Amino acid sequence: MEGLNKSPIVYVVSDSVGETAELVVKAAASQFHYSGIEIRRIPYVEDIGTINEVIALAKEVNAIIAFTLVIPEMKKHLLEHAQAAGVDTVDIIGPMINQIGKKTKLEPRYEPGIIHKLDEDYFRKVEAIEFAVKYDDGRDPRGIVRADVVLIGVSRTSKTPLSQYLAHKRLKVANVPLVPEVEPPEELFKVSPKKCIGLTISPEKLNDIRAERLKALGLKSQANYANMDRIKEELVYSEKIMKKIGCTVIDVSNKAVEETANLIWNMFQGKSNS
Repeated sequence: MEGLNKSPIVYVVSDSVGETAELVVKAAASQFHYSGIEIRRIPYVEDIGTINEVIALAKEVNAIIAFTLVIPEMKKHLLEHAQAAGVDTVDIIGPMINQIGKKTKLEPRYEPGIIHKLDEDYFRKVEAIEFAVKYDDGRDPRGIVRADVVLIGVSRTSKTPLSQYLAHKRLKVANVPLVPEVEPPEELFKVSPKKCIGLTISPEKLNDIRAERLKALGLKSQANYANMDRIKEELVYSEKIMKKIGCTVIDVSNKAVEETANLIWNMFQGKSNS
């Protein structure tokens, strides 16, 4: 009879992927010298009929049912019918949910697969941050085509911090500096102007920012970088490029990075998931 087989069987039942329960079962099994335990995963259980089938199979082979069912009705059905059938069960996640609920006085969401949604969200964020670093400051024009958002503007208009801020909101951002002596990459004129954002600033504000930047670097504030005539020339040039592209332009003169980022985020919400 298979029920007397020396290879214990554990049915892993989950309303999601079932990885959590399987890992716990494997971790528990690793504490024994005997390693012949057989795990049979039953993922995405959404109906009572499947639970009844698993209970019948487990009874037939004298197996254990380890489960991570978070929907109360499903869990209740499994526990009651498994007990009636004489099948041993282990609730992998329920006790922890109960204890956290007691401590926080909060009601659980009882939503299957949330941890995987969180994992996906985390990896999208990491990918977006890596993207922002890779395609910062016009390093590789191929990023313009792949980006959700392309920021353009003269030096010191917060392109890099904005890219990172938006990356934490899972938007892939490339940024391109506009310099009169350097032709913008041709990719900038091939992508949709709707995904380009021009950043502009008043000459006086930019002069202050650049002068402070030079001081921080131990350089003289009279350098061409912070020269007012040069600044005006750059801004006129950048305005010309932005008009040619036909993109939205945001004046960042009196805006914090967070404020500008939220403006852009509201314009591009949902693009990172497409």
